[in-house]
Amino acid sequence: MQTGEVAARAGVNIQTLRYYERRGLLGRPPRTASGHRRYSDDAVRIVRFVKRAQELGFTLDEAEQLLRLRRVSASRRASVRALATAKVADIDTKIQQLTAMRAALDGMLSACCGDGALECPILEALEQDGHG
Repeated sequence: MQTGEVAARAGVNIQTLRYYERRGLLGRPPRTASGHRRYSDDAVRIVRFVKRAQELGFTLDEAEQLLRLRRVSASRRASVRALATAKVADIDTKIQQLTAMRAALDGMLSACCGDGALECPILEALEQDGHG
């Protein structure tokens, strides 16, 4: 398959494929005599794998680790569970942070009447340094 076809099947743009190549996520494909890249069917699976990992919150570095673990023996795959467990903990932390942010903003909004008064509780709250 040529670059455009792989990109279309994987649901990414051509620059993403080239970036994945540069990062080593995707092996460099052989080229035709005219210089066109010729990807195997596995390239689509790899790109979809990386994109799905990203959708679940994994970084590209973590997706690369998962790709490597995909190729090792089943006995070494406990590392996959460890990575997924760590990602769940990261997500839980982010949820807590977002919940706290939401509560703080809700509090600011409830103190603001939005009537154009000279004092704005939202701006005043943002000007506080949070250390006192």
